[in-house]
Amino acid sequence: MTGHTHGLGAALAAGLLQRGVQVLALSRGRAPEHAGLTQVALDLSDSAALATWLNGDALRDFLAGAGQVMLINNAGTLGPVKPPGRQSAPALAQAVALNVAAPLMLTDALIAASPDAHDRRIAHVSSGAARTPYAGWSVYCATKAALDQHARAAALDAPAGCRIVSVAPGVIDTAMQAQIRATPDSDFPNRARFEALQLDGALWPPAEAAARFIDHLLSPQFGDEAVVDLRNLDVRR
Repeated sequence: MTGHTHGLGAALAAGLLQRGVQVLALSRGRAPEHAGLTQVALDLSDSAALATWLNGDALRDFLAGAGQVMLINNAGTLGPVKPPGRQSAPALAQAVALNVAAPLMLTDALIAASPDAHDRRIAHVSSGAARTPYAGWSVYCATKAALDQHARAAALDAPAGCRIVSVAPGVIDTAMQAQIRATPDSDFPNRARFEALQLDGALWPPAEAAARFIDHLLSPQFGDEAVVDLRNLDVRR
């Protein structure tokens, strides 16, 4: 999985470890050490560095002998939160590399590195913003929509036993929400809506969202639909 050091990613990693799943986690930072957790320090917005790591043996060695393998593409960035004309080429390139290129590269690598696994499950962490446009979020909306469409298309030609789903996890009480509320109205005109969500207690705790996410990831229904919203699922194990 990616982006395991804070927010939803940290809760997902903790939830998987509690269920006895061995976790290989890629992130710029490190979480506290835990039995079953293997951490790789890697800037996923650096596509060349990610490609170099993927060309090594670490992923294939980690997956060797596993009958079931899973990938959660969680790492992502909200920015640049600005209208076109003020976004800057470096910020745009970094966002697309992290939000789109890295998940697609990891999906391809996981499938290639696990030919003997009978059950492969890949989950992109998407957003309602993939389907609902917001002023100021053109980059975030576009990159999350790219994950949704990748899941739809990849599901058509994925090998047998491989399921790919783009999952919108709902509105979660994370640092990203704090970042949204701190954004000037001039850059994000819908800020008041997200402030109201916090005041109304409508933000999901990360652990609750993660538990529901993992329930779906492990459920027989995973892969029935290529794009799902956790808030609308009736998850059965």
